[in-house]
Amino acid sequence: MFITLEGIEGSGKTTQMQQLSTYVENRGHSCVLTREPGGTALGKKIRTILLDPASTELVPTAELLLYMADRAQHINTLIKPCLAEGKIVLCDRYFDATVVYQGFARGLDTGFICDLHRLILDDLKPEMTFLLDLSPRIGLARAWKQLDNGTRSGTESRFEEETISFHEKVRAGYLELARRQPERIRVVDGSQDKKQVQMDIRDALADFL
Repeated sequence: MFITLEGIEGSGKTTQMQQLSTYVENRGHSCVLTREPGGTALGKKIRTILLDPASTELVPTAELLLYMADRAQHINTLIKPCLAEGKIVLCDRYFDATVVYQGFARGLDTGFICDLHRLILDDLKPEMTFLLDLSPRIGLARAWKQLDNGTRSGTESRFEEETISFHEKVRAGYLELARRQPERIRVVDGSQDKKQVQMDIRDALADFL
């Protein structure tokens, strides 16, 4: 089973994914945690370029293709092999993030992005996606607090430095995808207490499992 967590910066994906992994393993399932970009050794090098705040000259099309390269490597060397072994794969961001960040927010054609996914990446989609939704102002405040206190690396702050209007487009894009695909994408109120967010995720996943 392939499960993804999505959301804007500061939505709490990493924390929730770690707790969800413990829950899944306690139910007797073998679980693998991964992320995009950077889920593989090669992907970590691509991640350095994509999230570096110094990468100011990276144009949207180049950004898109770097994400696609990261994903091609990720799918073929980690995700598919783990799924073939019967493991549950939990991924922090995946294809939906590319559609909303490079499509809805950057302005690239979303149909083109989807065509690339089908042609290059075998159209591999998660069975379930949890979208942790909250206001961009709240999410960015959380993210910058983590950057300031050192719990997140300042070398990966490129998207945090985008304008609030950019992040509002990202959120709107995510909610539009959820509206189109309610059978896969479950929206969770990310502004709630962390324990309540986890409970909401577990309730939805328990029914699915």
